[in-house]
This record gives sequence, structure tokens and C-alpha cells, in this order.
Amino acid sequence: MAAAVYQITGYKNTGKTTLMCRLIDYLVSRGVPVATIKHDGHQFEAEPAHVDTARHRSSGAVWSAITSSERTAIVKERPSTLHELIAEAPAGAFVLVEGFKSEAFPKLVIVRRLEDERLLGELEGITVVAVWPGYTLQEYAIPDGAIQLEIDDVQGIGDYIEQRRIEKES
Repeated sequence: MAAAVYQITGYKNTGKTTLMCRLIDYLVSRGVPVATIKHDGHQFEAEPAHVDTARHRSSGAVWSAITSSERTAIVKERPSTLHELIAEAPAGAFVLVEGFKSEAFPKLVIVRRLEDERLLGELEGITVVAVWPGYTLQEYAIPDGAIQLEIDDVQGIGDYIEQRRIEKES
């Protein structure tokens, strides 16, 4: 069975990472195993340049792994598609994705300012519009089939997306 995937999207500095962390805490507290994937629009560094695996890669390694008694990290010197990363997620995990706006998975869009509303007319798969407290949509309506919640309603958002996960897995 394919993994249940849900995206948290929005423009920079709208609260995506904060909401992701709060949702992870909430879902894990309810016994839901969560895997996460984040899109970085910049060239990220997986670890400081002085650590051994970074030195391996700077010497030419195209794949580098480090493991201990508690965790494993793998860095590949190539980009990965969202679908490739989802395929690597643990079986049974609910995959929360931060970013990758143009992908067609079910998604939440964060609206903090007027310019953020444009996403409501551009993106596919919107099921939740999370608005900042006190913000009222001005130019775009909630897409058909979607609901509007406040970004601080972590329980409401978490319950809604968890129900969608359960329905997908049924």
C-alpha cells in the first residue's frame, strides 16, 4: 500500500516549520508514526564541513552514510524527487511534507497575508486553508471541498488530516 502523504505549504516565513513541528508532536502523541520530508530551495549542507562524512563527500564520494547505536544518516550528492523520498519512508508512517508546492498530494496552504492568497488559485489538492489569527480572506475563496482553520488550531488540523490518512488506508 502506498504511504499516506500530506503537504504543508505556503510562502517563506508563513509558519510552515512551526506548524509542522506542532503537528508532529500532536500526531505522535496520538500514536501516529510520522515521517517528514522538507524541500529546500537553496543548497543546504547536511553537516558542518569539518565532520568526517562531509570530508568524504568533499573528497569525491557520491554517497555517504554515518550510523550509531541510535540513528543513521545518509547523504547523496544528487537531488531526489518527492516520489523517490516517499518510497524510502518507513512502512506505515504518515509522511508529512513541508514544501513541494506544485506536487498534487493533499495539502494545507498557510495564508498570513494578502499575497499568500494567490496560492489558493494556483495549487491543486488543497484540503485545508490555515489562516493566521484575525486574517480574513479578501481575494480568493476557499477551494471547493476544502475547509478553513486557524493556524493555531493544531488539534483541529491534526484531527482533520489524520482522518484523511485513515480514509486513505481503509
